Amino acid sequence: MEIPSKYNALSVENKWYDYWMKHNYFHSTPDEREPYTIVIPPPNVTGVLHMGHMLNNTIQDVLIRRARLLGKNACWVPGTDHASIATEAKVVAKLKAEGIDKNDLSREEFLKHAWDWTHEYGGVILEQLKKLGCSCDWDRTKFTMDDDMSEAVIKVFVDLYNKGLIYRGYRMVNWDPEAKTTLSDEEVEYVEKQGKLYYVNYKIEGSDNTLTIATTRPETILGDSAICINPEDPRHQNLKGKKVIVPICNRVIPIIEDDYVDVEFGTGCLKVTPAHDENDKVLGDKHNLEVIDIFNEDATLNSFGMHYEGQDRFAVRKAIVKELESLGQIEKIEDYTNRVGISERTKAIIEPRLSDQWFLKMEDLAKPALDAVLTNGDVKLFPKKFENTYRHWMENIRDWNISRQLLWGQQIPAYYYGDGKEDFVVAETLEQAVKLAQEKTNNLQLTTKDLRQETDALDTWFSSWLWPMSVFDGIRNPENEEIKYYYPTNDLVTGPDILFFWVARMIIAGYEYKDQRPFENVYLTGLVRDKQRRKMSKSLGNSPDALKLIEQFGADGVRVGLLLSSAAGNDLLFDEDLCDQGKKFANKIWNAFRLVKGWDVSEGIEQPQSSKIALEWFETKLQKTLIEIEDHFSKYRLSDALMATYKLIWDDFCGWLLEMIKPAYGEPIDSTTFKATIAVFEDLLKILHPFMPFLTEEIWQYIEERSPEEALIIAKWPASKPINEALISEFDFAAEVVSGIRNIRKQKNIAFKDAIGFSVVNNENVASTFDGLISKMGNLNSFEYIKEPIEGALTFRVKSNEYFIPMEGSIDVEAEINKLTEELNYTEGFLKSVQKKLSNERFVNNAPEQVVASEKKKEADALAKIETIKSSLASLQ
Repeated sequence: MEIPSKYNALSVENKWYDYWMKHNYFHSTPDEREPYTIVIPPPNVTGVLHMGHMLNNTIQDVLIRRARLLGKNACWVPGTDHASIATEAKVVAKLKAEGIDKNDLSREEFLKHAWDWTHEYGGVILEQLKKLGCSCDWDRTKFTMDDDMSEAVIKVFVDLYNKGLIYRGYRMVNWDPEAKTTLSDEEVEYVEKQGKLYYVNYKIEGSDNTLTIATTRPETILGDSAICINPEDPRHQNLKGKKVIVPICNRVIPIIEDDYVDVEFGTGCLKVTPAHDENDKVLGDKHNLEVIDIFNEDATLNSFGMHYEGQDRFAVRKAIVKELESLGQIEKIEDYTNRVGISERTKAIIEPRLSDQWFLKMEDLAKPALDAVLTNGDVKLFPKKFENTYRHWMENIRDWNISRQLLWGQQIPAYYYGDGKEDFVVAETLEQAVKLAQEKTNNLQLTTKDLRQETDALDTWFSSWLWPMSVFDGIRNPENEEIKYYYPTNDLVTGPDILFFWVARMIIAGYEYKDQRPFENVYLTGLVRDKQRRKMSKSLGNSPDALKLIEQFGADGVRVGLLLSSAAGNDLLFDEDLCDQGKKFANKIWNAFRLVKGWDVSEGIEQPQSSKIALEWFETKLQKTLIEIEDHFSKYRLSDALMATYKLIWDDFCGWLLEMIKPAYGEPIDSTTFKATIAVFEDLLKILHPFMPFLTEEIWQYIEERSPEEALIIAKWPASKPINEALISEFDFAAEVVSGIRNIRKQKNIAFKDAIGFSVVNNENVASTFDGLISKMGNLNSFEYIKEPIEGALTFRVKSNEYFIPMEGSIDVEAEINKLTEELNYTEGFLKSVQKKLSNERFVNNAPEQVVASEKKKEADALAKIETIKSSLASLQ
């Protein structure tokens, strides 16, 4: 086959991905081999490929491809997450654009629109992953809303409820007014925001006196139930037992006493709004206060908001401050920096809200998962530093709010048969629920029509925490062949931002339902940032288009660019130049292959000793690098593993081996050397394949015609052989000698085609193993071992060894004298001009100190150079 002069990544990538898919190389079924399993962190079904996905999935593909080469039964399960909040928001926006209000639709009608959206956009990100080269078992693609996946979720909910671990409670929750749903504590981000601290005067009932409270949220005044003072605060002893009048609404509320109040903050008087602050709710319960909820679900004010009803909370804040000022009840306003909770998904400011929700008790469930990471090491985190974060979260775990006020998701399997809080049953199906309701009420007349299902859906994480089990049907059919073979999985690659959301919860679920860890190793990648260290995001416009990068640099180039600077757990400062470096690396390998395949091969030539020893050296160098690569992989230092591979190919193979074995111009290469070089090249392709799958498969198939059973993707990792450390050490010394010869040739303009003599005083007692190679690489016509230095010869040292190149016959003495004389005259003229400037007192006294210092340095450098030139001239004359 004729080899193209240039490597065309785009045509190559499509060709080989189709080939791999056609021959089913990605598919895995249980057999006698050792399994190696990865489950993908399922991206949002509505998502598109961004740089974080690129990094995460490149790492997974490297691990899975290497496992195949090691002879393991490699299984990488892909899939997507239904992402309740994000997807529902997109569907609602689409409906709004079409003039449809979600609230006008039945659940069934809305879900039809959601499924239509999912079917239209749901496969986009998985198709993009194929462009990156991801070798997932696409036959196993799962979606968290698939029927079997949903059945597993419902089954687990019912089981946990029956174990007494799930309960329904009226609690203060994190409310997202944009998504109109509750969020778990872990889905709330806290940010610093510049706000105001408002000092408001409340009239004391039956008096002209006032007290002052400080608040950051004056709009919640309309929900006040009490004013609280610290009973030990000397400033407020006169307020005990009195009542105050709430501004604007003129409601009378009591002054209560509790040591919860911080006497150092504000005025020492605390307004208590039990419906809108978690700590206030605790105070309200303790003192039996009225609960007044002033907000609608979208954070507009309800009827308790009086003339502000229907207005947004932040608009009301401005308006109510103006009204309070007009009433003379604002004492002062100060700037104030506050930590504000925002929704991780919508970025809306969270509103604390009292609501009936479903919770999962976590304290006992978390213990085995805590031990797995921190005590017995069953699950290992890479890098280890994240263990502290894990410990903090798990030791301070709170009950998990698992209900969401959404339509898209698994509907909670609770069925109500009455109006009381306890008038419900929990069952996997409506039919089972009817039977349970009949038993609970002792009313056999109840039918399906008498039951209504809970409208809330489950938190998306409540489905994805089962992912390593549910993708193998391990919840519904816990003893099936696949779950027993593939579970527990081996490696999980994800970001530290979901260490608790997802990783910890999967570990919890694994021990609860399989009494086993779900995976052995967790590789936590860093965040991808731009050169200014900003997190890449659509809003900043600093995230490149993933597919355009692949088009510009090739998938292999992008993969190398990402991996070269992605140490585990450390943020990656992404620069497109890294992808260009990856592209250049691909071209370097392609050109090396074309060079080797371009040589004429002769069966009748004996292998030169220099080629034999060069190949022996490279083989042992390759073996040593393999051990280094294995060590990097075992510690999940993939960036280091790639760099070791990069250096082996670029420096040792292309830079040294090919130079050492290549035949003289116009001459053929002996077949023994050629075959050994091809074998070495094949081993390099195997090592490089996990990182650059397309380029390596292309070259592999060009080397010779191969059957599908001989494809590189399923080849065998290079076999281990003994390492000859002495040979590596001897070569490193010889390489320095060759560099010394090349430096002298460059300095003295001795063309490589001109052979030169060479002598060495071997003070280091270096073996003569590589003398033949030194002669070839240096184009030496003689190589002598001598006892004494040669006078007048060109010389250099490697350690204590002295090397000599006789000038006679090596250089054109007359031309060298002329060149040095010309350089001497120029340098002496330059020195005079500098010394003239320095002899000028006005210049020395008036010029800036650094300018004078610079001129003095020029003088010293010129003097040193003149001395060197004169010494060189003396040796030539």
